[in-house]
Amino acid sequence: MITTEEALNLISENCLHLGKEKVLLEDALGRTLAEEVLADRPFPPYDRVTMDGIAIAYSQLGKEVRTFIIESTSAAGSPQTSLIDKCKCIEVMTGSVLPKGTDTVMRYEDVSIENGVATITETNVRKGQNVHAQGSDVAKGAILIHKGIPLSPAEISIAASVGKRKILCASLPRTIIVTTGDELIDIDKIPLPHQIRKSNGQTIAALLDKFGIAPSHHHLTDDKLLMKEELEALLTNNELIILSGGVSKGKFDFVPEVMEELGVKKIFHRVKQKPGKPLWFGRKGDCVLFGLPGNPVSSFVSTRKYIFWWLFKSLQQKEKPIRHAELKSDFEFKADLHLFLPVKLEYSEDGKVLALPCFGNGSGDFVNLKNTDAFMELPRGQSDYEKGETYPILTYRD
Repeated sequence: MITTEEALNLISENCLHLGKEKVLLEDALGRTLAEEVLADRPFPPYDRVTMDGIAIAYSQLGKEVRTFIIESTSAAGSPQTSLIDKCKCIEVMTGSVLPKGTDTVMRYEDVSIENGVATITETNVRKGQNVHAQGSDVAKGAILIHKGIPLSPAEISIAASVGKRKILCASLPRTIIVTTGDELIDIDKIPLPHQIRKSNGQTIAALLDKFGIAPSHHHLTDDKLLMKEELEALLTNNELIILSGGVSKGKFDFVPEVMEELGVKKIFHRVKQKPGKPLWFGRKGDCVLFGLPGNPVSSFVSTRKYIFWWLFKSLQQKEKPIRHAELKSDFEFKADLHLFLPVKLEYSEDGKVLALPCFGNGSGDFVNLKNTDAFMELPRGQSDYEKGETYPILTYRD
């Protein structure tokens, strides 16, 4: 049995080089950027009016001069206009180009307009106010988004602004989730007393959606010959196979034995952790396989901890800081295992992230997860974890 740190290191050594592909921008949410996105022009591209009002030449404004005849109007989307008479003003709309000959914008709230004449009522006026200067955000050619970033709505917006109809992303692994066990039935079926629905496959798929992965699904019965035959076919068509169940010490847990017979190299089996101790990991050529324990919480946490780690590395995502939280209450755990403790997150008045333990009834109690937000990682080698101590967390809610 190996430690969680050793497991992560071995997983890191078996990442795949997945390549790159162009993706339509509307399909790129969650994907990993594989190119630098550059500014194709200054941001903003012109001196931009930020408030509806009037544009004036600040030099013409004085204690006695507060009134300006409106010379014309400039709307957003119109070419730049020019102020012909510096003693006058131009009405401007938010988003429009600042007219030539002007440098300051007064909001409608700070002027009164009557019979085509605008009178400034605000006494505190600053030159350049309400103008977003050309290039003040970034210069042309500047890097707007670095590669290795997972694309959120913010990055999608930036990419659209520079004309990225398609964007280069890390290719996703061809992925299949394989559930095992005769006790499992499809989720739209009515189970008999001895049956349960295939919820693990849906859970894993939902977690993988963070990366934009849409896995296929397959089910294996507890028949060793059929399992071997079907897995052999899956090995040739996928780069990431995630098996749920069949990796423990039960009489019908055939997965490790079948993998060996198919020539899959076992990299590790069993990790010093709770839940998820029977975790299995292996590889054959350009196909990587995770054998997750069948208990729902074990499957959930193993996906979040280890499969996410493999995907971060294989997709070459930028490293993110590890999040931490402070225990809100004392917690005791006697076993010499790395514990993934389900917790409810809260915020203290001074902004600290607090974690309230919600241990539930073990690795089969997936219903308990609805009351939680994350797994707190409590290191092995101690049994008492005191209120106020800080530990890493693996979140699964925004």
